Amino acid sequence: MNSLVNNQIENNVVKNRTEILFLYEIENGNPNGDPLNENRPRYDVDNRTCLVSDVRLKRTIRDYLFEYKNYNGTNGKDIFVRETIYEENNKEYIKDAKRRSKDFNAGKEQILNSCIDIRMFGGVIPLENDSITFTGPVQFQMGRSLHKVEIITEQGTGAFASGDKKTQKTFRTEYKLPYALIGFNGIINENAAKYTKMTEDDKNLLFESIWEGTKNLITRSKFGQEPLFLMFIDYKEPFYISNLRQKIKLDSQLDDTQIRSTNDYKLDFTEIVNILKKYEVKIEKISVCKNDKLNIIANGNNLIIKDNRLIL
Repeated sequence: MNSLVNNQIENNVVKNRTEILFLYEIENGNPNGDPLNENRPRYDVDNRTCLVSDVRLKRTIRDYLFEYKNYNGTNGKDIFVRETIYEENNKEYIKDAKRRSKDFNAGKEQILNSCIDIRMFGGVIPLENDSITFTGPVQFQMGRSLHKVEIITEQGTGAFASGDKKTQKTFRTEYKLPYALIGFNGIINENAAKYTKMTEDDKNLLFESIWEGTKNLITRSKFGQEPLFLMFIDYKEPFYISNLRQKIKLDSQLDDTQIRSTNDYKLDFTEIVNILKKYEVKIEKISVCKNDKLNIIANGNNLIIKDNRLIL
């Protein structure tokens, strides 16, 4: 890559701290199965909330970039951590997601330039005689439901042909949540971005991928997920408020485990709005995407959003 292109990338590297709040819902699904517990939804037994790992959200983002934004190994754009298909003896096999630098026939700089997920999330790049570890600028806490949930069990049967017009039945058990409103806190660290070369363009794609990736995650266990609220707070200095999800109050007339849709509750952002006003001088801008069906109030009034910007 020539020096002119390198300079363009350097000038576009993320320079501001950004705080992230993301809320989404799932209806009659499993947001993040635990393979060590019969793939039941991850669950905090002490406070009866469901959990979603940051790895699950990052995979949602990677899958969207791969399937919808052409980060598939063409035109110099790729995803480092993804399954690949290879052929052997005229058969296709799926290779695990642990790709190596030799898969790219490239060194560290070329991998950083082509692989947006390394620029966002960091990772370990095994090289021929060594390895390099990058700390990702984008970090998420474990996601958690904003209310208590219950896990329900569904029994099902399936059948497959076994020859001679015979079928063999199988039985399966699925574990689901009737409904959950799940929240993530996140940060984009501008200091780490210097080393991974995460750009403002990458950041814009991250915003899109969180929202659209969740919306387009159409699998058996994830069908029923829908994004509800996404907020990026860009700060003028190395500062962030922290724990935005914990500052939301869910107001409902129903018991937590009886909630089944956004019609059953409203969200009170009063604490968030008040603290944003307190530190307004430190804030560059607040970018927001909100689902119309979500009811949010602050200080007794509806939350004001204009041109995808939060108005304090």
